[in-house]
Amino acid sequence: MKNAGSIPDPAYAALATDSKLRDLLVFHNVARALTSSLDRNAILRAIMQQMEQFFKPETWSLLLVDEARNDLYHAVAVGYTSTDMRDLRVPMGHGLAGWVAEHGESLIVPEVSQDPRFDPRFTTLAEEVAASPSFRIRSAICMPLRSRNRTLGVIQLFNCQLDTLTDYTISFLHVLCDYAAIAIDNARAMERIQELTITDDCTGLYNVRHLYRVLEDYADPVARGSAPFSLIFIDIDHFKDVNDQHGHLVGSHILKEVGQTLRAGLRRQDIVFRYGGDEFVILLPGAGKRPAQHVAERILKNMRERCFGNVLSLEIRASLGVATWPEDGATLHEIIRSADTMMYLVKGANRDNIAIAGRGIIAS
Repeated sequence: MKNAGSIPDPAYAALATDSKLRDLLVFHNVARALTSSLDRNAILRAIMQQMEQFFKPETWSLLLVDEARNDLYHAVAVGYTSTDMRDLRVPMGHGLAGWVAEHGESLIVPEVSQDPRFDPRFTTLAEEVAASPSFRIRSAICMPLRSRNRTLGVIQLFNCQLDTLTDYTISFLHVLCDYAAIAIDNARAMERIQELTITDDCTGLYNVRHLYRVLEDYADPVARGSAPFSLIFIDIDHFKDVNDQHGHLVGSHILKEVGQTLRAGLRRQDIVFRYGGDEFVILLPGAGKRPAQHVAERILKNMRERCFGNVLSLEIRASLGVATWPEDGATLHEIIRSADTMMYLVKGANRDNIAIAGRGIIAS
């Protein structure tokens, strides 16, 4: 085993004695348990347990690659008392973890302060929020989690007893990382499949199937308690004219722009769905009548101020209906019907406005 630099691929053929075969069988069972779950959190918890059992580091962390931002974030950090580790992101190629993620190679570093790849900027916070106030990072083992020639993440073990490590024990870590990477990759694939089943292809918003699934929980007082929520039902005014004059390709693009405009007017916890055709529904968790009205007014203002269709610069308007649970409907279908009825009240008047259950059309 090398004291620093890259770790060679584990020599599985070396694990040939009876005792080692028994140990390998135990580890194989653990690996099978890892791959039997598609729940990423369950997978990471299993990794955590094995890291502590086999290597007994003072602290350790598992970072996952965020491909969109080209950096790594802490998915699990063991031995810390603060959630601030979520804010400690490591750019690709920087620090030990960033180097391992970029190169896809493992590192054993007996003294991190003497390794040129070590960057204290990415460990200062880790030391500050450690469970022990005297904790300082001295040594590190960094292993990539790789699947299909991609690095999915990095496991960092800090302050292990390196003198007790052997090629045999390191081979255990290699096998664990191999299985963990496959399991995480499978979990991501399943998440993507599930996302596709609840996402509208045209707008990228959640679809009506997911709306009903979410509302089943929100409209259940046993599950949610007495906290209110509101719905905004939205219908694009004269959208058929857009399709007739400019074609369905332009119409689809405008629906996507409308979805973006709706999301821009929402709070962080709000969820927007494409109900079908040119209709949308927004769920406002915890919002009563007045907050829901404010959100609807903001959406109406955003729609009026934006031009749609890129160079076409089309003016697109919408009719909005607002209803609040439980006062405007005690069941899932009643609350949707109330918001839908208010929307049609606006459509039957001058459109481009808001109607609120129990109040009717408001001046906006």
